[in-house]
Amino acid sequence: MRLIDLVEASAAVGGTRSRLAKATTLADVLARAGPEEVGIAVAFLSGEPRQGRIGVGYATLREARGGPAAATPELTLAEVDAALAELMAVKGKGAGVERLRRLRALFARALPAEQDFLARLLLGELRQGALEGLMVEGIARAAGLPAADVRRAAMLSGDLARVAEAALGDGAAGLERFRIELFRPLQPMLAQPAEDADDALARLGAAAFEWKLDGARVQVHKSGGEVRVFTRQLNEVTGAVPEVVEAAQALPGDDLVLDGETIALRPDGRPHPFQITMRRFGRRLDVDALRRDLPLDVFFFDLLAAGGEALIDRPLAERARTLVDLVPERYRIPSVTTGESDVAAAFVADAIARGHEGAMAKALDAPYEAGGRGGGWLKVKQAHTLDLVVLAAEWGSGRRSGFLSNLHLGARDPANGGFVMLGKTFKGLTDKALAWQTERFLALEIARDRYTVYVRPEQVVEIAFNELQTSPHYPGGLALRFARVKRYRDDKGPGDADTIDTVRQIFARQGGSSAAET
Repeated sequence: MRLIDLVEASAAVGGTRSRLAKATTLADVLARAGPEEVGIAVAFLSGEPRQGRIGVGYATLREARGGPAAATPELTLAEVDAALAELMAVKGKGAGVERLRRLRALFARALPAEQDFLARLLLGELRQGALEGLMVEGIARAAGLPAADVRRAAMLSGDLARVAEAALGDGAAGLERFRIELFRPLQPMLAQPAEDADDALARLGAAAFEWKLDGARVQVHKSGGEVRVFTRQLNEVTGAVPEVVEAAQALPGDDLVLDGETIALRPDGRPHPFQITMRRFGRRLDVDALRRDLPLDVFFFDLLAAGGEALIDRPLAERARTLVDLVPERYRIPSVTTGESDVAAAFVADAIARGHEGAMAKALDAPYEAGGRGGGWLKVKQAHTLDLVVLAAEWGSGRRSGFLSNLHLGARDPANGGFVMLGKTFKGLTDKALAWQTERFLALEIARDRYTVYVRPEQVVEIAFNELQTSPHYPGGLALRFARVKRYRDDKGPGDADTIDTVRQIFARQGGSSAAET
């Protein structure tokens, strides 16, 4: 299959809002792929090469695209996949020069549309609308199989490309091979947001409420004395978290698959900021020394298999009872089951008062929807807001093509009268807001490059975010985490925006360094 066939399919998916049309386009292109191309096609259309992140930046890609493009389509999927694998293998002295040489050779063989596709693929910015749910539907249509069967195989394997190869190659028999297997991680179940405890109860009825920890999600597999630990991205981190391994080894059950959270706590039991916990995952050397300085606690909240038997199809209430039987209280996340508003609200408030994000509300009859963001789990969190100034906006892609989308956000700096950038976001924007802000920011334009329009710092926007984290990428040393647009504040001018000093005070209150240290 030619790369241009995939590029055209990607553009078609991004150019329509119809879910049926998207799934049909994906099915058509997958049905035309050869057996050795299906996995490549699924990976590319999902926005990530099979090799994972290649580690190529904007500057390198700009240089690689500096020469003339191809005049006729000639690249195949297999050739691109092989080129990326070779690129990934380039290491050591002179690797930067050699990578650039290889990229130039690849881009020289690509049409302009193919170059744009490859650049966004390598940068992780290929948002053409082929999200996993749509891809599941596309695979099912291409293979002539029920989408539910493909979805289940995907959640059990954690590898949609592999599932696609099995479905299109061997049909239903291929999907039947996917079962829960020890030491092969499942995709984690995800949650939707709720406004508050009352909203969660209205949607779920009586529910289990649990502390929502801002730690690192872990999936733990145990068989006999062997334990392996995986992250929410399904990467193995067993060597970095000996405390989690020891906790699992102490459990009485066998052939277990547990879902939980590991977090670094202060001596008073309050959590360290998320970034502090994540220090434990960034190093593989001196783990013992790091453990002494920054010990981890682990709290389990779900049980996906026990005694070699899968539990994911059973209701949460049943899984919770089995979890209580097998996991001591010290390793279980605090929870309460209630249908009463005041009890639920008090539980959420207590979790926040202890320094946690909020609470999870879970339907008692819900199965474990691995990889899904269904309505069975809701997150009730406390969010901060800041009034910030838009410094620039990036052109969108896919459904947002032609609109200014990703906003560059800055806090006011009273010391010099300028603004300090804190991050970017495109989340929370409606179609109406996209159209309005495109017109607004083009009127404020002072400069632009290929991807970004820089504007006069006049427009104030209210931004909700979960927390602040240290960042070497921004001049103030801080960045917003999970930022999203709440509303534009036309009633405020740039002089009314929050200051960088206010931002530093929030960071200090959440347990970060002082303003002098940032």
